[in-house]
Amino acid sequence: MRPFEGIRIIDITHVLAGPFAAYQLALLGADVIKIEHPDDPDQSRDSGPDLAGNLANMGSYFVTQGSNKRSITLDLKTEAGRKVLYKLVATADVLVENFRPGAFDTLGLGYEALSAINPKLIYCSISAFGHGGVRGNQTAYDHVIQATSGIMAATGTPEVNPIKFGAPAIDYATGTMGAFALSAALFQREKTGRGQRIDLAMLDVALMMQASHVAAYLRTGKGAKPSGNKHVHATNSAYHTKDGMVMLGASNLRQQKRLWAALGRPELAKADNPTRTADRDHEEAVLADIMLTRSADEWEVYLQSKHVPAARVRRMEETLADPHLASRGVVHMFPGGAPGLPGPFGVPVAAFKLAHGGPQIDSPPRVMGADTDEVLQELGYDATGIAALRAQKAV
Repeated sequence: MRPFEGIRIIDITHVLAGPFAAYQLALLGADVIKIEHPDDPDQSRDSGPDLAGNLANMGSYFVTQGSNKRSITLDLKTEAGRKVLYKLVATADVLVENFRPGAFDTLGLGYEALSAINPKLIYCSISAFGHGGVRGNQTAYDHVIQATSGIMAATGTPEVNPIKFGAPAIDYATGTMGAFALSAALFQREKTGRGQRIDLAMLDVALMMQASHVAAYLRTGKGAKPSGNKHVHATNSAYHTKDGMVMLGASNLRQQKRLWAALGRPELAKADNPTRTADRDHEEAVLADIMLTRSADEWEVYLQSKHVPAARVRRMEETLADPHLASRGVVHMFPGGAPGLPGPFGVPVAAFKLAHGGPQIDSPPRVMGADTDEVLQELGYDATGIAALRAQKAV
């Protein structure tokens, strides 16, 4: 049995962060029902490099976090559509939304209104800046939060900055934090019997991703500066090799001692970190010359054998081809494709394994609205009632 079997989640989110939060619980057994407007699908459905998938509303950015969910359409601006949602809320444990703060309250779908229907409902709102505050009504995406939060200013090199991340890391960190918050609220409800409201802001998550930098600034008044692939300690930086780059991770005193011994330069090992910092430029010059004597792969194998963290800098395709990943079950492949998306594809699953009842994919991402009739029937609508909803363009 998986942890969230028997838990029903209403997923009224779009793009990446919100859908990823619901996806994480879906992997662990929750019954996730994704709601989209009949004429305005999730923005991620036509996003990504797979142009054919985009045209079919099954873009790669959508399918990434679309598995294990049922898909229905509802126009929540219609009274009939809202009535369907009210019925669904009465059966649900969790509702997740990531629209502009106040938008759902205007529709009569805010926390107070829905918790009156279901007092045990856990209502999670994900937004750029959170509810309330000076920026509460502002909107943003991952890259905008990177700019706002200080992450971009600390990324890049001293010569070339600011630089944004290559991946939408804040979106996925927000989704992960959302899954954590929902798990905490569900566990709390087991003790109190009460529902909960979760207010999750992408900006807050971005600050948590920089927690040590935040704490350092609050203590010293010194903000993080872009340093590229270099570190205050030369043994914890990247270097060119014969054929590429290798990242060294000799971070602590024991590791730097092992590194210098492995390189035949034990006299360069330091007894304390201030001395390492003071000798940084000299150490860097020595390491730069030594690293050019072998290939990146050779350095990785050799240094790892000496218990010194090191890795060749890889491209994504190289990482995914690593046989180690297959043993971890991080990626799930759909070799035969899925309805609406012919041809093989694969998606990430979860970043952890459990000894039993762990995360797994049971069903592929769904074509928009594929499960509308099924869910409506579960709520008590017969064929006539469903036809009436379609006539009203509520579904």
